[in-house]
Amino acid sequence: MKQRKPSPCLTLCYNIRVMTFELLVSCVRKDPHELADKMNISSDAVIVSQKEDADSEKEFVRGTDHIRVITQTGKGVGLSRNTCLAASMADVILFSDEDIVYEKEYAYTVMREFDAHPEADILLFNVKVCDERRTYWNEDFHLVKWYNCGRYPAYSIAARASALKMSGVKFSLLFGGGAKYSNGEDSLFLSDCLKAGLKMYATPVCIGEEIPRPSTWFNGYTDKFFYDRGVLYHFLYGSSAWLWGIRWLLKMKPEYSDVFTFAEAKKLLFMGIKDRAETDREFDGAGKMITSSK
Repeated sequence: MKQRKPSPCLTLCYNIRVMTFELLVSCVRKDPHELADKMNISSDAVIVSQKEDADSEKEFVRGTDHIRVITQTGKGVGLSRNTCLAASMADVILFSDEDIVYEKEYAYTVMREFDAHPEADILLFNVKVCDERRTYWNEDFHLVKWYNCGRYPAYSIAARASALKMSGVKFSLLFGGGAKYSNGEDSLFLSDCLKAGLKMYATPVCIGEEIPRPSTWFNGYTDKFFYDRGVLYHFLYGSSAWLWGIRWLLKMKPEYSDVFTFAEAKKLLFMGIKDRAETDREFDGAGKMITSSK
């Protein structure tokens, strides 16, 4: 697609600092026009829709907003988000899922927050969710470290595109909906961003709400669920994976105790840690296959 000038309504100019914005949406088999209406999209956007049709690209205008649509036959939310990131052209980007409904002027809200915090490469925003799915809620503005970055979903993540692209960090292709292992691509992504030296902050600003829908990866507490958690913890915590695994198992025991005992769950989680550690030489830290020897 040819380069174009950013939409005037999506350019923020504060103190001679100019920023443009794009929403990066990952979805599966969705009509982009209906999706834009449902999500209340009021900014430039890149929508990657995974379906069985041939790969294609197109663009449409919604008011003054330009929305680029990329259809791909590949599967996996990590692939979808990486495609969005590669296609983005704005200064500030916000990752999103198809079940998020945004508040009015969310784009300005995000850009104003970056303008107010020039020290931040990544900002993690509040998004309202139902109680049983909530993993976080930011009460104040604070620095995010390696030990508390795992609670944030991808749709909370906004970034300065230049800093993120320069870091080379991408989403894992091994984890998340449509991938080999269950959720965790967002946790790995944030962990890798911190390892790359990006400055990450949580903000109490709320930008939208999640509409409940069936999970793309959670099918209850099963053998695979605990095994996959072990694999994820191997990539996140390395030699400390077993300790963080026990901590998580103790915290979540009331949730799974009707199906698994603590000992059964621990055995499966430790198996995931051990199996992945034994084959770690085939993979890099982001969970992608290494294609050349080191």
